[in-house]
Amino acid sequence: MNKAELISSIADQSGLSKTKAGRALEAFTDSVEAALKGGDRVSLVGFGSFSVDRREARTGRNPRTGEEIQIAAKNVVKFKPGAGLSEAVN
Repeated sequence: MNKAELISSIADQSGLSKTKAGRALEAFTDSVEAALKGGDRVSLVGFGSFSVDRREARTGRNPRTGEEIQIAAKNVVKFKPGAGLSEAVN
C-alpha cells in the first residue's frame, strides 16, 4: 500500500474527503517526526511504538572490493509492533 492508497482507505473508513484524510495523515506523520526529533517516544496502544536509537560508528566492508570502510554513527528510527497488531497479522 502506498501513500495515495492509504489516504483513500482512511477517507473511505472515516467518511472524510481525500483532501482532509491527506491532511490528517500529514499531521500524524509531522507530529511523530517532531516527537522523535525531540527525543520522545510515540506509543499507540495496540498498534506499536516508535522510538529513536543511537547506532554507533563501526567498521564495515565494501562487498565489491573487500576494502574496510568507516560507517559513521547515526540515529535510527525503530518501530516495535504492539500485541494487537502482532495478533492481527498472525
